[in-house]
Amino acid sequence: MDKPSYEIAPWQLRWRGLDLDALRRTESTFALANGHVGLRGTFEEGEPRGLPGTYLNGFYEQRRLPYAEAGYGFPEDGQTVVNVTDGKIIRLLVEDEPLDMRYGRALEHERVLDFRSGTLRRRTEWESPTGRRVRITSERLVSFTQRAIAAINYSVEPLDDTIQLVVQSDLLANEPVATRTDDPRVAAALDKPLISDHASARGYRAVLAHHTRASGLRMAAAMDHELHLDEDNIRTEIKAEQDLARLTVAADVPKGSKLTLTKYLAYGWSSQRSSPALRAQVDAAMVGALQTGWDGLLAEQRSFLDEFWDTADIEIEGDAELQQAVRFALFHVLQAGARGETRAIPAKGLTGPGYDGHAFWDTESFVLPVLTYTIPDAARDALRWRYSTLDKARARARTLCQQGAAFPWRSINGDECSGYWPAGTAAFHINADIADAVMRYLYATQDKPFESECGVELLVETARLWMSIGHHDTHGRFRIDGVTGPDEYTAVVDNNVYTNLMARRNLRAAAAVAEANPALAHDLGVGTEEASRWRDAADDMVVLYDKELKVHPQSECFTDHARWDFHNTPAENYPLLLNYPYFDLYRKQVVKQADLVLALHVCGDEFTPEERARNFAYYEALTVRDSSLSACTQAVMAAEVGHLELAYDYFAEAALTDLHDLHDNVQNGLHIASLAGAWIATVAGFGGMRDHHGKLTFAPRLPPELTKIAFRMTFRGSKIGVEIRPERAAYRLYSGEPLDLSHHGDPFTLGTEPVILPIPGPPDHPTPHQPHGRAPTRRRPR
Repeated sequence: MDKPSYEIAPWQLRWRGLDLDALRRTESTFALANGHVGLRGTFEEGEPRGLPGTYLNGFYEQRRLPYAEAGYGFPEDGQTVVNVTDGKIIRLLVEDEPLDMRYGRALEHERVLDFRSGTLRRRTEWESPTGRRVRITSERLVSFTQRAIAAINYSVEPLDDTIQLVVQSDLLANEPVATRTDDPRVAAALDKPLISDHASARGYRAVLAHHTRASGLRMAAAMDHELHLDEDNIRTEIKAEQDLARLTVAADVPKGSKLTLTKYLAYGWSSQRSSPALRAQVDAAMVGALQTGWDGLLAEQRSFLDEFWDTADIEIEGDAELQQAVRFALFHVLQAGARGETRAIPAKGLTGPGYDGHAFWDTESFVLPVLTYTIPDAARDALRWRYSTLDKARARARTLCQQGAAFPWRSINGDECSGYWPAGTAAFHINADIADAVMRYLYATQDKPFESECGVELLVETARLWMSIGHHDTHGRFRIDGVTGPDEYTAVVDNNVYTNLMARRNLRAAAAVAEANPALAHDLGVGTEEASRWRDAADDMVVLYDKELKVHPQSECFTDHARWDFHNTPAENYPLLLNYPYFDLYRKQVVKQADLVLALHVCGDEFTPEERARNFAYYEALTVRDSSLSACTQAVMAAEVGHLELAYDYFAEAALTDLHDLHDNVQNGLHIASLAGAWIATVAGFGGMRDHHGKLTFAPRLPPELTKIAFRMTFRGSKIGVEIRPERAAYRLYSGEPLDLSHHGDPFTLGTEPVILPIPGPPDHPTPHQPHGRAPTRRRPR
């Protein structure tokens, strides 16, 4: 076989060949999830494996946070996602020899993640150490339509004579996981986090129930099976104990026949419901799955994805690998949030334990824009999770001696889990990011029930925090001091421009919804005087500007700091946070990830075109992209100011972050926000899409390497498509009511007839430069 690698195809991710050293990476890229259940792409045989992983969204264990020197307001407990009961395991013995890919020979081996069917397929021809050959084919799914259900269809076919096959289908709890490293992005290791409550087995079905020791969460997992074999000589037995349930199937299978096992899995968890109630829940889900059957689950999965792709697909001509990467990205973003249903969307989705399974501001600023314009119900559910944690955010604000709500920097259940306060607690911009996501969703959907049930209160309480932590100075300017913006290499600063501009939007939005919903505002204690103070603070907000450099300082005094010595920083010392003290980073002009440049995108209507171009060039020379969140924003702004080839390079970096393992940590899970960034770079970058205060506009341009980009999205119930060619753009309304849009500043109404408009040439600005050794890789289309 050729050297194993991903093959390029428009609707699939295929890995042909066996590379055991790559298991951890491919287990992440081949993960399946639906926002509720996540299965890493481990082999069915259970071993060899890189990192086992089966996750339930929101299911965690609590642990004490250690401090050498504790301080007031420091969180006492952390939360770590739990690797729950593994139902993927189907062991195979061929004439009593275990199928283990480390032994014998893999004559053929391939795995295919199919973005249209929503399944992971596997085909292996294996020769045992004693020369017996079998073909294994499997297909697995995590259902988008039956959120508790996963299923595996597993077949074994002898290739020589009659062979005795023994299949062991397991539910296994408390698998050992890797220990913690010094990298803060890696999860803490949990030793046997699940305590048994129940184990039972009968017929082909087994159920295990457990709870966590500290967090007190309960879960149940069930498996059931269907067997298919042409012959009658088959023996089965089933057993269950505390951490293991196993169905064993033995059969003599002749050449030309195959043994097929269809395995159904059901998962449920709760912080309040009893173990018997959870067992009843997974039993009911299992009966529903069996009623649907394997073919029915496949059909439902395909139908769900057909509808998704009809709204969300992106077509790229001129770079086949990027076409694959963008659909891979969209598929995983969908998997992260489709059926979360009032749960968070973690930074790694449900593909791995990185960052302990926590959700950050990534969700609202990167993932929710994609969901808002493609599958808005999922965006609404993610925002409902934030709303469900509002009381905890209020309590956190009180702990910090502030008013309103202070949402956590990192969390699973809504409690703050960051033990490093300069980058965590001080990053209050997450409040404005949440408020911005709320307004974006409301503008895009006009969802009045959500506005009244959740939106108004979220906007009011986030606005109250800004009034508490900000103040009017002696000159009448509204300042926000002592905060950390998106750039984590600059912490605890005054008047971070991104934070101030986003807070301004938050304050104005809160005043507007309070005025539009007077009864709700009254119930929340918002009077005309408070709303007026919000508007005054927004109008008086400090927005820094360096008249000498003609750029906006990222924060007060930032442009006065010494520049980082990029020329004498070796390549192996990136990311800098793992090799230099924060003290040195904080007092230098060095940017981990787009901060002021992110403001140019999200709050672009606050800057002139000339300011956007100058700011982009200035911060381009300082940004080292030690965060996967940066490249997509740099792609957007590079495209807007006319550097289309640079935008193309950054677009490729965002889209290929995981497939090329650019940060050398895909083994711990995918970068969901960077995957969402592939959509952002396409739609907001080359499509020039902006949605400022509910007005949808476009300013499309293609990089010279591509001949076409076409994308679809939904806005206010209307489904639209945009096709970008080098000289023109075509807008089409596929369903819904006509929309008022604009193209490069010229308004038009999109109705039943396509609108085709010419694309003006890009603005001409000097080529920007990156820090020494940190320029993006020049993209050559594949």
